[in-house]
Amino acid sequence: MATPTLENAPTLAQRARYIRRNALLMGEVQGQGYIAQALDIADVLAVAYFHAMRFRAEDPAWEGRDRFLLSNGHYAIALYAALIEAGIIPEAELETYGFDESRLPMSGMASYTPGMEMSGGSLGLGLGIAVGMALGLKRKKSAARIFTLFSDGELDEGSKWEAIMSASHHKLDNLIAIVDVNNQQADGPSKQMLGFEPLVDKLEAFGWFVQRVDGNDLDAVVAAFDAAMTHGEPKPRMIVADTLMGKGVPFLEQREKNHFIRVEPHEWQLALSALNAGEQP
Repeated sequence: MATPTLENAPTLAQRARYIRRNALLMGEVQGQGYIAQALDIADVLAVAYFHAMRFRAEDPAWEGRDRFLLSNGHYAIALYAALIEAGIIPEAELETYGFDESRLPMSGMASYTPGMEMSGGSLGLGLGIAVGMALGLKRKKSAARIFTLFSDGELDEGSKWEAIMSASHHKLDNLIAIVDVNNQQADGPSKQMLGFEPLVDKLEAFGWFVQRVDGNDLDAVVAAFDAAMTHGEPKPRMIVADTLMGKGVPFLEQREKNHFIRVEPHEWQLALSALNAGEQP
């Protein structure tokens, strides 16, 4: 992937569309997967990688980089789509998604994939790892930030709340967490499985700087990241992003259950066409 100049660099809306496209192309390889999550979180990933984070595509292990930790490892297809768009992973590799010996396994594995900072799978662990990494960077006097994404289903886990309390105790203002509130997990609507509202009030009570935004409104997401990065108080920052599963592909948005979905062979092209029709060029 050629490095764009400032004059011809894609807009964030285009980046989000390309991330969604990459995810659909990878999903088509297996015929199924966590496609709806990739579509719902694409706007957040576009802002993270192409507006907020410092990284070097040619050197994913650069010490000065901002780290992006994917706690919800089943969202790996979404992060791969962003890493491909960022030029960290070659686009040709999307055709290997989910196969043996691929660098793109169906659940995120740090030992396999350039740019993947942690291995995911068991939920609820990413924020704790992020707290440790953020604390380590502070002790090294590094200017790098930790960004971490987790799902609303992870709010069921006690370890998540321990990490929330710990981050506040250590005043980790280099930690920016994003929780994807799409209100769906494997067993049903997240808020019915274990109620977590009023989420903003709870997080603020734990000592975080918190913003709640429409996670599919790019302008709102940009403003939230900017505020998180410039907030002056010595406290960790949380963005609560309300998103729509399947965003950008209407017939997937409307599915009642789309936590893990199978898309029929004839529907992949329909999904790509719907995506192209619904986004601005």
